[in-house]
Amino acid sequence: MEAAGAGAEEEEEEEEEDEEEGEGEEGGGEYDEEEDEWLLSSLRLYEDLHTFELQAPTRVIEWALGSRVCVAGYGSSDRNEILQLLPPPTLQAKETQGLCPERDFKVECGGFSSRPVYSLKHVPDTSLLVTSGPPDSSLHVWQVSGEDSDVIKPVSAIPAENSTGQAWAKIATISTKAPWVLHGSRTDNVRVTEVESQKNVYVAASRSSEELSGAAFLDCNTLLLCCTRGQLALADVRHPQSPVEAAAVPSAPRGERWCAGVGHGPPGSDFSSQPVACLSSGGRLVLADVRKISEPLASATCRVPSPGCGAEFLCVSWAPALEGCLAVSGFDGTVQVYDTRRWDRPGREAEPLFVHRGHAFGGPAGSEGPPRVTVHTWHPQKPRTLLSAASDGSLHVWDWVQPCGGCG
Repeated sequence: MEAAGAGAEEEEEEEEEDEEEGEGEEGGGEYDEEEDEWLLSSLRLYEDLHTFELQAPTRVIEWALGSRVCVAGYGSSDRNEILQLLPPPTLQAKETQGLCPERDFKVECGGFSSRPVYSLKHVPDTSLLVTSGPPDSSLHVWQVSGEDSDVIKPVSAIPAENSTGQAWAKIATISTKAPWVLHGSRTDNVRVTEVESQKNVYVAASRSSEELSGAAFLDCNTLLLCCTRGQLALADVRHPQSPVEAAAVPSAPRGERWCAGVGHGPPGSDFSSQPVACLSSGGRLVLADVRKISEPLASATCRVPSPGCGAEFLCVSWAPALEGCLAVSGFDGTVQVYDTRRWDRPGREAEPLFVHRGHAFGGPAGSEGPPRVTVHTWHPQKPRTLLSAASDGSLHVWDWVQPCGGCG
């Protein structure tokens, strides 16, 4: 999965050959015009735009120590690369760089996973990574080597009881007295485990067995679980005997799959001030208060190409440094940014603050349809900078121009 700059010269040569032969698929000219229009408009839409290609697509982008970025393959082979990348120096520059396809990530170290990597989390304040993926809900722990080595090596595996046949585990990490990992595939097999000793800190009690789409630490004691059918549940590691009770997101229609993203509250605030955004495969967005899940704070509908088009890569995340802003992806080749402070009517279609369309124009020749964004994440310090990846192996870093009256 070696990172490489965009092959602009090869694309130009292919376009010239197609023009000379007068061949091409029907509608291709219109598609090329849209791409050309986007490339031209990118000069005024973006403060920075960097495009890269990975040898294999990733569905994880995780920030690690020293502003490093980790990605990993999710293919069916037994050699899926896990890479730690060093972002290009230009990403840290304050002046506008424009479109810079020739600048690249540098691979610092890497390793191979014998199974697809569907989730990857860095353990805060350590050089450890935790991964999960099919065919079961077990976890794998990895050590990122120091300066004297370029290897990410497997350290241990954390088995899950009766994991055979279970969906892959959703995970979250935190460092308290010791590094912990929250993991589970259903509400009745959620655990918190010490990463190094593999001691169970918490085992959830649940009367139901709802499939999970995500899990998060709200603080060192409080867990948030999101179920695929649109329920949210809170759990307290100090009270393992208390059953996990999942409450449905208001007006969650049947048949749609849901995911959730947790925002950051004001410094020094407790977990109850952290906003939760729930996103459905039909494009519904609901903002919830963890103290009263049945009473939504706001709701809207985002623009999707066709409701129910799939939920494999559904993703919603809050901006860490832009009040009220969140991003959604997974419906097509775009990442949409919304300002939730503009949602004045419940359920109304929201106007995006910004739409990144760069991935929509990728994809190898002969591929079935345009690429779909597999994951996105915000830069932890730069307010309007995001990283996004797509099913064609493209990896973009982008910072949009602040509009008048927009976020931040």
